[in-house]
Amino acid sequence: MGRMGALVRAGVALLVAWGGAAAAEEPKPAEVLFRNVRVFDGTSPRLSAPTDVLVRGSRIARIAPGQVAAADAQVIEGRGRTLMPGLIDAHVHMHFTSMTMKSLLAPDLTPAEADEMAARSAREMLMRGFTAVRDVGGPVFALKAGIDSGKWQGPRIWPSGPTVSQTAGHGDYRLPSEGPRRFTGRMSRAEAFGAGWIADGRDEVLTAVRENLRFGASQIKLMAGGGTSSEYDPVDVAQYTFDELKAAVEAAEDWNSYVTVHAYTDRAIRRAIEAGVKCIEHGQMASEETLRLMRDRGVWLSLQVLRPTTPDMSPLRAEKRRPVIEGQPRVFEAAKRLGVRLAWGTDFLFEPALNREQNANLLALRQWFTPAEILKLVTHDNAQLLALSGPRSPYPGELGVVREGALADLLLVNGDPIADIDLLGDPERNFALIMKDGRIYKNSL
Repeated sequence: MGRMGALVRAGVALLVAWGGAAAAEEPKPAEVLFRNVRVFDGTSPRLSAPTDVLVRGSRIARIAPGQVAAADAQVIEGRGRTLMPGLIDAHVHMHFTSMTMKSLLAPDLTPAEADEMAARSAREMLMRGFTAVRDVGGPVFALKAGIDSGKWQGPRIWPSGPTVSQTAGHGDYRLPSEGPRRFTGRMSRAEAFGAGWIADGRDEVLTAVRENLRFGASQIKLMAGGGTSSEYDPVDVAQYTFDELKAAVEAAEDWNSYVTVHAYTDRAIRRAIEAGVKCIEHGQMASEETLRLMRDRGVWLSLQVLRPTTPDMSPLRAEKRRPVIEGQPRVFEAAKRLGVRLAWGTDFLFEPALNREQNANLLALRQWFTPAEILKLVTHDNAQLLALSGPRSPYPGELGVVREGALADLLLVNGDPIADIDLLGDPERNFALIMKDGRIYKNSL
């Protein structure tokens, strides 16, 4: 794994260089006073009475009915609009959602070009009202550093770094012409690109996890079962032995973080839970018995509303997706009924045109949730999953709520989204103001 360490060290040097390039610190945000707004606080099934909300710096300083005194504040006249937390997508791949598979495999693609594509998508995502995301696999560290330094605009990113996969696992992105690193001594192009590590055996898994943590991962993503967008593995297979999964969990827990895994089936999910994994991505083929186990162990289920097919989806991928799609309604209904800890994300891959449907994908949750439940899920609940990173969270503070002391990631909505959840589906028209970390990125008033 020596070459892996060399690659990561080179990446660290790049981030340090970028940090130096963004030498001039942005001025501290001024006070902003939202006057006469009705607040969705992240948990309540109804809006507040008209109130004022004062943002000072990057945090919400005061919430009070009537007029809050703030002589030097920028005043935003809400006129009864809804002030709510920024939206959170708990399952994204910032780079893989920004390019086609053909683009990713192009031999002349450089990391800088990939970052620029992802940066454009990141800004568009922020303009759709998504102020925070959890990236669960890909070369995201440079993008995150660029956003945090002010080079680019985009949401807060909780990065996992390269996915960790066994040989012939869901994260084995090698071309047919590429042999295993262990036998050939050559790192695959996907590994060199930072898309994922292929790690077999306890020792390699420990190294891969520790490298990601060293690079700044807030959580670790492992592939614990078959997938639909991968070439080598059927959906029904389980991946990684118990000892390998346990090694990843131990390494993450030593850093006071956690492991989340890609898994659909009972066998894959149960093995991961027994190893100490804290979150399951997908899970659309899980039985009620397994969902009860997740509830009893306090394990998160990060679900998505997947479509059977898309314009650019290959017939092979659509066929592999079929049992996942068939199980999806049942698992959403059962997980909600049983009280499993739920999060929501999109998981768009290699079809950039789908990004524009991020808000519409959120609205598809109406099949199982009320408008108030949807709002809570995509703000407060998703924020609780982000908080599972503990001290490895890159942005200390409370998100997903409108509460004194919380971080000021806020949307000002034209109307009442509890009465009309469709308002979230047209952010260009209905989000009058978008704020992240106390800074205003959109203000159409």
